[in-house]
Parts: sequence; C-alpha cells; structure tokens
Amino acid sequence: MGDLTDHLVHFSGRGQFSPDVIARAAGSIVVTEDGRELLDFTSGQMSAILGHSHPEIVATVREQVGTLDHLYSGMLSRPVLDLARRLTETVPAPLDKAMFLSTGAEANEAALRMAKLVTGGHEVVSFARSWHGMTGGAAGATYSAGRVGYGPGAPGNFALPVPDAFRPPLTDADGNLDWRRQLDLGFDLIDAQSVGGLAACLVEPILSSGGVVDLPPGYLAALRDKCHERGMLLILDEAQTGLCRTGDWYAFERDGVVPDILTLSKTLGAGLPLSAVLTSADVEERAHERGFLFLTTHGNDPLVAAVGLTVLDVLVRDRLDLRARELGARLRAGLDELAARHPVIGDVRGRGLLVGLELVPSGAWADADALGAAVTRRCAELGLHMNIVQLPGMGGTFRIAPPLTASEAEIDRGVALLDQALADTI
Repeated sequence: MGDLTDHLVHFSGRGQFSPDVIARAAGSIVVTEDGRELLDFTSGQMSAILGHSHPEIVATVREQVGTLDHLYSGMLSRPVLDLARRLTETVPAPLDKAMFLSTGAEANEAALRMAKLVTGGHEVVSFARSWHGMTGGAAGATYSAGRVGYGPGAPGNFALPVPDAFRPPLTDADGNLDWRRQLDLGFDLIDAQSVGGLAACLVEPILSSGGVVDLPPGYLAALRDKCHERGMLLILDEAQTGLCRTGDWYAFERDGVVPDILTLSKTLGAGLPLSAVLTSADVEERAHERGFLFLTTHGNDPLVAAVGLTVLDVLVRDRLDLRARELGARLRAGLDELAARHPVIGDVRGRGLLVGLELVPSGAWADADALGAAVTRRCAELGLHMNIVQLPGMGGTFRIAPPLTASEAEIDRGVALLDQALADTI
C-alpha cells in the first residue's frame, strides 16, 4: 500500500491491511475512497448485526452524545440501568445481574476474575482452537494464535480438544465423531495436570475463529456437568453468536444449558464498543462479598449503553431472530448448491447467519492457506468482502456472517460472487 501504512503498526500477526481505504458504509455495503462498492459478508468485525450506519443507531448516538456520553464508572445513568434490566430479560433465569464494559476481551477478563474469586481456584479450561481476546487472562485462554514469543502465560491454563465433526480426532465404529469419548479423555488429561485449583471453563457455543465449529447437540450439557462435578463455573462467550445471529437469541438456548456466566460483546453494540457480563445473583453476591474488583475507564458509559438499548429495540421489533433463521436457510441453500458444483468445497456448516465454508485443496492448490487467500482476493476484486480463519492450515475456511438486516438479493448476490471467485481461481 506504499506510504499509506508508513505510520501504522502491523497488529494482525502476519496478516496484511486490506488494499482499499474505506470512505463510508451503509447497510451491507462499504464504499472505498475511489467509489468501489464491497458487499460486506463479515458484518465489519463480525459485529455490525444491524448493518453499517443503521439510522436508529445514528439517531441514538447523535442524541445521547449531546446529553450524556461518559461518566465516572461508579456513577449511575438511566441508559445503564435500563440496559441491565432489558438485557437480563432476554436470558433465562438465573442470569439476572449485568455489568458493562467495552470489549470482548474485557468481558472475558472480568468473567474469569469473578470465577476465580468465587471458586477460590485459578485454573481455566478452554478449547484448543479458542479465541477469547488478547489481554492477559483472555489471551491465556486463547489457543488459536498469539502464544509464541511472548514468554510464559499465567499458570493453570488447559486446552480441551475441539469436537470437530468434519475432521474428527476420535471416531466411533461408524466413523463419526465420538465426542463423548473425546470429552472424557480431555478431562482425564485436565484432571491429571490440575493442582486442585480448577475455576472455570470458557468456551464459545460455536467456535468462530476456530473454524465455525458448532458443538454437537448434547456436548454443552455434558461439558456443564463435567464443570460442576469439579466445582468449576461454565462461562459461555457469545461475542459472535449472541443476540439473534444463530436464529435464536443466544446459541446456548438450543441445548437448554444456562451458563454460570455469559459474556457478550461485538453484537451488543452492533459495531460500537460495548460488552457485558451476565451472571446469577448468587454468583454476584459471592463475588461482591469477596471484594470483586474490575474497573475500567469506560465501564458503564451511558453513550454505548443507549446504543445497546436501541439494538435490543430493533432486534425485538423486527424479529431479527426469525430473520436470521430465514436468511440463514437461504444462505445455506445457496452454499450447498455451490458445494454440489465445486468439489473443492468440503463442508458447509453453522447456524443462522454464522456459516462456515471449508475448502479442501488438491492438485495445484495443495495449501489451504494459499487457496483461501487467493479466493478471498478474487472475491474482493469482484466486490465481496470475505473473512478466512487465520489459523495455520485452516485458511481455507471462510466465516460468513452478513448483517441480520441484509436483503434476500444481497444474500443471493454474495453467493453468486463467491461462485464466480471459485470458478476464476480454481
């Protein structure tokens, strides 16, 4: 990009900045400085569930910033009080306490500190392809990237194998994923390594950065039981799955499992920096009695809390959970049709408007990372912004997450552009 990035730190590992400078965005479309339009199939950073520059979000920001934008985090404001009430009404009992922060990493940090304080333990279990944030505790529970070269992490972090049905590490007699045996083996190894300080298990109901891996039905309940047998708290990170994206308000609802602590971010602010930690009155009370401390400069900011209220208003009024289900079925049907015509597509998976498409390279394209990068570049040239998993060897897996406000025509157009990109590249 020449001198455009001369003064920027390269912060995404070995990844590069996109070649275009974005001038504006609206709905599902982002527009470059030279006037080229890109259909955004990643909702920004998997966050803008209402699309870009949603008029009601814009109106809320304009009004709230002129009234009350930022306060000392111990001061209360009506947007924060109302958001705590409204948000806890969207989740099952006993999750009736909420705190508000800025980022997903912060929410996971707060949840982990709360779990450690309440249980008296310090050991944390998470998936071997997890992504929970780049700050201390969250980074310690992240295994997909960012572990090499930074010195020792906090002691007591354990990796649990991923129940990946497409590439099953353990199989039954029929060749299918034997997730129960895998889960048992995983906890056998954790028990062997633990020093008796197990505090929490932090997982996503659908691993997003880990390859859009949907936990098999029954797995989450079995994991909860493993945790509670050991006195651990189950923390679910629904940064990307929460608030209607999967077709349900929360991905954990499919399994009938209520976590001890729930963290939300990305989708809650619909692109603005707002995150939340939700837990029960019992856990909150025990944490408070032990002096729970988690302060940030922008905790409880009224501006983004007002945005969160508007997000909830739109989700409820427009029934965007049903919309995600309907659009997700349309997207899935289109991608399945592509898979029938493009042998390079090995798997289509996911729920609602969080869908993974995995390419299986062969022949001249023997490297998944190179293949995924090439298809991504061609998509961008054609006017489609796509996101690939940034794990070595998994760069052929696309994370597809259009806004919940996308039109049927935009879904069809995105599938058609991907079709063209595959035909041009393979």
